Order: sequence, then C-alpha cells, then structure tokens
Amino acid sequence: MTEKPASPDFLVHDDRDHAGVVVVEGIGAGRELSGWSMETDATLSITTRDAIPLGHKVALRDIVNGDDVIKYGEVIGMAVADIPAGSHLHTHNVKTKKW
Repeated sequence: MTEKPASPDFLVHDDRDHAGVVVVEGIGAGRELSGWSMETDATLSITTRDAIPLGHKVALRDIVNGDDVIKYGEVIGMAVADIPAGSHLHTHNVKTKKW
C-alpha cells in the first residue's frame, strides 16, 4: 500500500469493483489518477484512456464484452463492448441486465 493521496481523484467502494467514481472535474485522457479504496484504505492508480466527467465511472481493469460490471460489490450491468482499463464506463458501453 502506498501513502493515501491528500485528495483522491476517484473512489472505490469495494475491492471487487470494476469501476471507480471520479470525484474531481477536468479529467482528460492520458491523466494519471490517484484513487482510494474505501474498503481497505488502499491507494490505487490508473491512467485514463478517455475524458471522464465528474461523478462518472472509470474502468479499473479490462472488461470484456458480455462480462458483468461490478460496483459497490454488486453487478450493475453488462459490458456491451470491450472496455480497457482507464476507460470511461457509462451508458455507451454498459447496459442493464434487467431488459
């Protein structure tokens, strides 16, 4: 574990999560982000592949088309495209499994 950032760029709720929530504005592609795991108090890092708006999700690992997407330790949807780590996770590449 590394030193906790003074102000993280993203938060992760559960160690099983595939996504972190961006908590700062102005995240562009190619930016190195520092995150914090609320479950384990660990510091995480990821380099973004896309611009990611405040409150949106960043992929923490590669996710394959058809895979479940996990946030809060729960399945929140299914990938409808391959999503490389550092990518913006949103409605263009994740859909609900309910319909």
